[in-house]
Amino acid sequence: MTRKADLILEQEFLGARARILELAAIFDRIDRASGEVAGMRQMELLRQGIDILRETAPDKAQQIQLLFSRHYDPAWRSSMNV
Repeated sequence: MTRKADLILEQEFLGARARILELAAIFDRIDRASGEVAGMRQMELLRQGIDILRETAPDKAQQIQLLFSRHYDPAWRSSMNV
């Protein structure tokens, strides 16, 4: 049975709001700190993740998981000296 979107929103709203506030606080701390992060890969990945969340396409969790994952390397054992 499929759940109704409005019920899911009601149930998840406060938790989602808290997570968004937490992200905003992290970005505020970065902005107020000394130094530069504009060229850092981690900052670009966070911004790309936020862009994915803003899209209307489905499977956002999968897209973000792939964004933050390493691409499969069939020779991973040798490249990681395992």
